[in-house]
Amino acid sequence: MKNRNMRFLYAMAMAATIATSTFSGTVGTVTAFAAETQAQTDTVYPTPKGTANLGKGNASITIHGNEGQSLVGKKFNVYKIFDAENSKGGESINYTLNSAYADAVKTVVGKKLNKAGASVTEYEVIDYIQSLNKNQVEGAQANQKLEGSYSAYRYFVEDLRNELVKSKVAADMVKVSATTADNSCVIGGLAYGYYVVDEVSEVEGTHSAASMCIVNTANPEAGVNIKSDYPSVIKKIQEDDNKNKVGNSGWNDVADYEIGQTIPYKYESNMPNANGYDTYYYAWHDKMDSALTFNKDSVSIKIYADSSESSKSYTLKANEFVVNTNPGNGETFTVAVNDIKKIIDREFDNVDALKENTYGQKIVLTYNATLNDNAAADTGRPGFENDVRLEFSNDADHDHDGSTGFTPWDTVVCFTYKLDVLKTNNHDLKLEGAKFRLYSDAECQNEVYVKKASNGYNVINRDSLGGTDHTGGTAPSNAVEMVSDANGNFVIYGLDGGTYYLKETEAPTGYRKLLDPIVLNVKPTFTDDRNNYVKGDGATDKTLKKLDVSAHVKEFLNGSYKEADTDLTTDVDAGSANLTVINTVGKKLPVTGSSVMVIMLAAGTALAGFSVAKYRKDKKDEEKKQGE
Repeated sequence: MKNRNMRFLYAMAMAATIATSTFSGTVGTVTAFAAETQAQTDTVYPTPKGTANLGKGNASITIHGNEGQSLVGKKFNVYKIFDAENSKGGESINYTLNSAYADAVKTVVGKKLNKAGASVTEYEVIDYIQSLNKNQVEGAQANQKLEGSYSAYRYFVEDLRNELVKSKVAADMVKVSATTADNSCVIGGLAYGYYVVDEVSEVEGTHSAASMCIVNTANPEAGVNIKSDYPSVIKKIQEDDNKNKVGNSGWNDVADYEIGQTIPYKYESNMPNANGYDTYYYAWHDKMDSALTFNKDSVSIKIYADSSESSKSYTLKANEFVVNTNPGNGETFTVAVNDIKKIIDREFDNVDALKENTYGQKIVLTYNATLNDNAAADTGRPGFENDVRLEFSNDADHDHDGSTGFTPWDTVVCFTYKLDVLKTNNHDLKLEGAKFRLYSDAECQNEVYVKKASNGYNVINRDSLGGTDHTGGTAPSNAVEMVSDANGNFVIYGLDGGTYYLKETEAPTGYRKLLDPIVLNVKPTFTDDRNNYVKGDGATDKTLKKLDVSAHVKEFLNGSYKEADTDLTTDVDAGSANLTVINTVGKKLPVTGSSVMVIMLAAGTALAGFSVAKYRKDKKDEEKKQGE
């Protein structure tokens, strides 16, 4: 799609000759579009206090901004095409071509009449324009209905505006420096006449998308409701913890997750006034941190009749949008609806006699991503950002070339944490070979699986295994026990906020393992304003303000249980907490060696000696008797 630097909105506006008149009518409706060149300007007029004074008369044109779209920064070229003169009683009005723009007007009318512009008369010009009026009335003061967005008049004004820009004729430029309280500005000091008001620039940092400009005319005053309407997009991430506290079912700009966990995202946008467009392109552009993996099959788009998601809705079919996972430009993916206007006109049909529909529908796109192993390298700050911007049609010309504009990028952020464990004895000797497993429940039934990584162990959330967060799924073949190394260390990467249970499954040789798991509470503190994240703030204390981790240790020692709660040392920048797990050195069992036993042993020895001697004496006496 071709993007241009300038986007235009214009309208015919009339201010008649009787300054005291209070009656009003409508001249017409026109559309906005982009152009390659810009008219020469006589003077640039600011709008202090919301009003510009051109100093040429007593008429004025009031420009009304759209809700949520400031006029400040916008520029308007003002062309007085005709002088207007009312009769004394206001029963008639006469127009005279402004010589500065006569050639441009005659050129356009001549093409319509199949005549050379130079041969077109002023009366032919006026009569031709009046012939385009489907709601003709007489008199300067009569009320007049608007011409439709798809009317021949609107297309004529497009062609006229093109010719004005092409010919580079001079125009007065009004640059909106300030507005009134109702987001309006007044172009005052105008001579009475018939005007083209042309928006020639976009608001800085945004891109105007134009639809129709409505002009309400009164003899001294005219009003222009700017329809350089453009969609907006808001991106949200769903926090899975403390949803009630976060509000909005957890949808906000900040969240934290485990490695391997599924992260829900959504875009909320609106359908601008698309009357005047034959088709309307609508596409989301997304840029993800490398720690996030996009799930293409999870994309879903739903359109609601209004802003309340309880209204009538329609879910787009798979063939009504296109997902591109290799768009280039540093983007991760795009989702495009080539003609969302067609879908809305079909499903939310409120088309009137002028072929105009009612817009403003809410559009919600949802998808999932997974926090992958790359997250282990950047626990804590700055987090993992995800950006989106919306591309949309901004050229409603009946012969438009499909030019588009873009909203500003909107960003959300996700965090994860790590636990650095040191295994020692109670004499600070580092212990190798202690084995551990991590669980999400006190009964230690739902294991938080981990796999070996280069610098420790990465969490494998059960979302990646066909389960739901910490339950279900199939145990992975690469899941392992954590083992302390020669320095007594091991690190767990990719933890969420919440409660974990670290259970020692095997103590080092010669040591007794802990009978009860260590209860770990990971408590990040985020900003109170979780819905206005600014890109880059994840690296500061504006978003992740602090990280608190506590450990409850229960140990059976010397015949009784000892319990203690400890606040661990943390580093919020690194998203880390340091835990020391101690095995107490075992003591030898007692042996007995009292003096009573020594005496008894001595007595026993003497008795045994006496018995042997007596036996020998008795035997000799017996042998002597036998010899006699």
